[in-house]
Amino acid sequence: MRKRLGIWDLVWVKKACAGQVYTLVGDLGVGKTIFTKGLAKGLGIDEPVSSPTFTIVQIYDEGRLPFYHFDVYRIGDIEEMEEIGYEDYIYGEGVSLIEWANLIEEILPEHYTEIKIEKDLEKGFDYRRITICEY
Repeated sequence: MRKRLGIWDLVWVKKACAGQVYTLVGDLGVGKTIFTKGLAKGLGIDEPVSSPTFTIVQIYDEGRLPFYHFDVYRIGDIEEMEEIGYEDYIYGEGVSLIEWANLIEEILPEHYTEIKIEKDLEKGFDYRRITICEY
């Protein structure tokens, strides 16, 4: 019997600590927001999580650590990140997750965890391949 694991079942989510930065890369519709909801749940956040496409960052304070969810898909240039004070978040007291982080690579911290989600069409439309790399 195969068990479907939610992201909150993974040990590394439960061990996330302040200042940790996760980047999330994948095409539209691949499941980035679903993945983010699982990460939030692993941090003890029960409020609804949605993609901050037009606000750039959404802050969730109710979990064991603050959670800063960025969606930089619509960023025109890096200055927009500076305008919202991104450094206060990614070097702050919470956990940051940045969707479409490949668009702002030049301002990512030296150390972060990249999570890449791809459709695995060889297995079927609903299958995903998730690759996690530490930098």
